[in-house]
Parts: sequence; structure tokens; C-alpha cells
Amino acid sequence: MSAEFGGRTGRQGKLSQWLRGRRPKEDGADDGDREALLVAAAGAGLPLAPAAHPAPGYGCSCDRVGCPTPARHPVSFAWQTQSTTDRAQIERWARHQPLANFITATGMVHDVLDVPVEAGLQALQRLLASGIEVGPVAESDDGRLLFFTLTRGTPEDEDEWWPCELDCHPETMDEHPGLRWHCRGSYVLVPPARLPGDDGAAVHWVRGPEHPLPDPLTLLEILTDECGRHAGAEAGHASEAWPLRR
Repeated sequence: MSAEFGGRTGRQGKLSQWLRGRRPKEDGADDGDREALLVAAAGAGLPLAPAAHPAPGYGCSCDRVGCPTPARHPVSFAWQTQSTTDRAQIERWARHQPLANFITATGMVHDVLDVPVEAGLQALQRLLASGIEVGPVAESDDGRLLFFTLTRGTPEDEDEWWPCELDCHPETMDEHPGLRWHCRGSYVLVPPARLPGDDGAAVHWVRGPEHPLPDPLTLLEILTDECGRHAGAEAGHASEAWPLRR
């Protein structure tokens, strides 16, 4: 694997080329492809619910003035109970809301470790080269890489569910420039999803949902290590390897 990616010099470019080569043709996909991708995600156990979609410019389809997360949030306040893996329901949503993005609710079946794309690419190389089971990975063109893992706690095992400062909720994302851990009460966009703007930015699979979900702790050390490297390289962010305290 290391030979495929090359050495550290120029590695980022080779990683990006590799990811582009593996990326499904989701941008511009027809409705059937979109529906099939959503059904595949649900079939892998990811609970889905409809989300907003981009409006002209940097706008959002919701009616909230100055929406802080355009095209990145659920359309219903009941998204946690609405989220489902039921194929028939997801097919109905996809057909009746052809422009909608979809979110997947974390902390039920899966969590998401959300890192800066540069750190995530380096971590992905290391994980694969080490033979570690990575699981599904999505890339968001706004600069994040999303590692899907098993959840670390559900309402059924409340006593075993433990919060920590790595937890990230949608409303606190700006406070977490490094590693964000989406668990119970949070969500992320699931591919295929379109982002605001005129540049065709999207959320797409790097490794699809057919890959089994790994234990998050098997990925955590390498992800935090690469987030530390990335933060140290960012001017003025030398202390942001871990999320900032709230």
C-alpha cells in the first residue's frame, strides 16, 4: 500500500488522485442512482431522514432567515425518531423529495469520526497500510473526511454510554476544528448530498457502506495523531489537535 501512495513528499497529491479514481460517479447521478445509494446506506444499517438542500447562491431550502448550516440539517425537528432504515420509506422520501439531501442519525447504530480532510487522508493511508479494518469513509468537499464506525453507546445501554470532550453536535461544529466525534444526538450528511454554492461541491463515498463498521477505538489513535500533525502545521492552531473545550 505504501508503494501505491508513494513517500511523504507529494503524498497528498497522490492520495487525492487515488481517492478521485475510487470515487463513485455521484455528482450528476440520476434519480435511480441516488435512490440506490440511499437504499444501500440504509441496508448497511445507517438510519436516514430527509434534510434540506441547497437553494440558489449560498442558500438553503428551509425558511429560516440566515440559516447557519444551509443544506446540512434535517427538515424535521423529529429527525431522531423519524430516522429509519426501512427501504420502502426511504424510497418514498427519495421519490417525493427529489432535491432533498439526507442525514444519518449517529449514536443509534453507528458513530462518525469527522476530521480535516488533509489529516484524514494521511490517517487513511496509515490505517490501510497497517491492515486495520477502516469501514465506510465519506468525503465532504467542504474539507472534512468522515469515518463511519460502530456506535459506543445507545439508549438501551445507558449505563455504558459515556460522554467526553470529543463529542460533537451539529451546533458546536465550529468549536471543533480537529477531531469531531458524532455520537448520540448528532447527525451527518450521508452521500450522495449536495452542498451550497455554484462549484458542484458534494458529499460522496470514498469507501462505501458495504464495508463493515469498525470499533471506533481501533481508528482513534491514528486519527488523533494525524489531527495533531495537521493542527501543528496550521498557523495559529498549534494547540488545536483535540477539540477546544466548550
